[in-house]
Amino acid sequence: MSTDTDTAHRHVDTKPVDAVAIRFCGDSGDGMQLTGGLFTNTAALFGNDIATYPDFPAEIRAPRGTTFGVSGFQVQFASTDIFTPGDAVNALVAMNPAGFKTNIMDVEPGGIVIVNEDEFNKANFKKCGYEASYDPLDDDELNRRYQIVRVPMTRLTRESLTDAGMGAKDVDRCRNMYALGIVCWLYDRPLDPTIRFLDNFFGKKKDKPEVAAANIKALKAGFFFGETAELFPVRYQVARARLNPGKYRKISGNEATALGFVTAAAKANKQLVYASYPITPASEVLHTLSRLKRYGVTTFQAEDEISAVCAAIGASFAGQLALTGTSGPGLALKGEGIGLAVMLEVPLVVIDVQRAGPSTGMPTKTEQADLLMALWGRPGESPCIVVAPRSPSDCFDMAIEAFRLAVRYMCPVIYLSDGYIANGAEPWLLPDLDAIEPIQIEHPSETNNPDGTFLPYKRDPETLARPWAIPGTEGLEHRLGGLEKEADTGNVSYDPENHDQMVRTRAAKVLKAADIIPLLEVRGPESGDALLLGWGGTYGTITTAGDELREAGHSVSTAHLQYLNPFPKNLPDVLGRFKTIIIPEINLGQLLKVIRAEYLIDAVGINEMRGKMFRIADLVEKTLQIIGR
Repeated sequence: MSTDTDTAHRHVDTKPVDAVAIRFCGDSGDGMQLTGGLFTNTAALFGNDIATYPDFPAEIRAPRGTTFGVSGFQVQFASTDIFTPGDAVNALVAMNPAGFKTNIMDVEPGGIVIVNEDEFNKANFKKCGYEASYDPLDDDELNRRYQIVRVPMTRLTRESLTDAGMGAKDVDRCRNMYALGIVCWLYDRPLDPTIRFLDNFFGKKKDKPEVAAANIKALKAGFFFGETAELFPVRYQVARARLNPGKYRKISGNEATALGFVTAAAKANKQLVYASYPITPASEVLHTLSRLKRYGVTTFQAEDEISAVCAAIGASFAGQLALTGTSGPGLALKGEGIGLAVMLEVPLVVIDVQRAGPSTGMPTKTEQADLLMALWGRPGESPCIVVAPRSPSDCFDMAIEAFRLAVRYMCPVIYLSDGYIANGAEPWLLPDLDAIEPIQIEHPSETNNPDGTFLPYKRDPETLARPWAIPGTEGLEHRLGGLEKEADTGNVSYDPENHDQMVRTRAAKVLKAADIIPLLEVRGPESGDALLLGWGGTYGTITTAGDELREAGHSVSTAHLQYLNPFPKNLPDVLGRFKTIIIPEINLGQLLKVIRAEYLIDAVGINEMRGKMFRIADLVEKTLQIIGR
């Protein structure tokens, strides 16, 4: 802590707590993502375990003060292991009535609600749907339920920056730093990391030292306000977490995805080619990879989704690691191209960062509704390997795994992330890159046929993969296209028996991946009353709910699928050891349908479609209802 923010003006009781969930909310122009991110960085540097979830408005430039323009950022920081950004919010910072209205019901009873009192006026009440005569800050029921703290942030920020030499509009942009200063005081977090960021970001990168100075001054003013205003009788302290030794950094799912694919290319000694069309919430992968050219990454922003997948297929045919990315609507458009990659039998990885649909849906909200499309959403029998990371940091490992499987089995792999994982962040223990196994690739250099001709569809007996011959290699000339291939030769074939053989072989090749993917692990007892089975971004909520149920004495275990086609070989054995299989999903039961069909198990679904993750408490309650407790 800097000495100029380490002054004690009065005695305040300090209360140690294991974990705190804070949500910052306001208009999309109020800097809530930056504010939450800076507090997260401070907590991470202090040594807390963290989990975040930014909540962006789906509308582009929604009118200020309206509920559909609210931007939020939630962070949970803890002294213990955590898996989610938190269930109930312990402290809410609402910069306007719209943020208050849309977020207040998520605050725990007795929770702290800090509001920018200056924005609570009749005009803003009307914009967000309150009656002009109703002031929620005067509502007796709300004041009994929450600790509502009124702070005139606009006025106090302006007073603190009277000599900043900036216009009123620019001064008001510093209100988020004033709010951050209050929260840093309330939760005993130093200002130095934020000050360093502001100096670097404005003072150097944008050559605006006066803006950096103004934001720093507002930050300190908010901190001192918390110290002197006597509005908070208690400060809260969250001790450092006992993380495994090593070097950590905060990472989001999209960042980890990009770094994982770059690492995969290095481990394969290949150039990474990423062809993509921008689409929320996958665009950040394109942005991140475009800044990594020095690592042999080529990015191509195509004019549409179909062009992007076809460009990636061309790169794969040419012998590079080919990657394309999208969200649900784009995956539908890429369907025919993915089917072409299935027929060509070239390695291709397709990122799908799922969002709420159908059609444009809610583009900034999360969902898990693309599983069936990833499995079967293409013309004809077009099997692909399907994998799904379970957390932001896990995206790194599963990205490497996606390419490892794609090149081994010469087929497309669909990588199912989702908005919850992609935008969320957590601590990431930096891996030992030397310990990551190389991705073995063998390109043939001579004919595989005794008569001296090359057979492009002659298969490896272990993997059923065809050879990956580089165009231009002398003696390995071959022709590829979308028409059905004759076994071995790859010539166009309309023979019914050959078609049946090739369809079955392509499916068998994908199933061969089960020989090398890890077995499914169970958290908790290996058998019992119930198994909570999940996939994708539900991991944190399911894991935490399972832990709570076992602590309460219930025989409930959890397991999480990262491989969805094929499934791990031991999945039927795991399912058979539990009386009830419960599958929570942010869809209407897609994995549930697959499990029921594949294993004839009368599994039970817990399903929500709210554009956000399950609440842990709701998952615990619904599980108890299902098992009859």
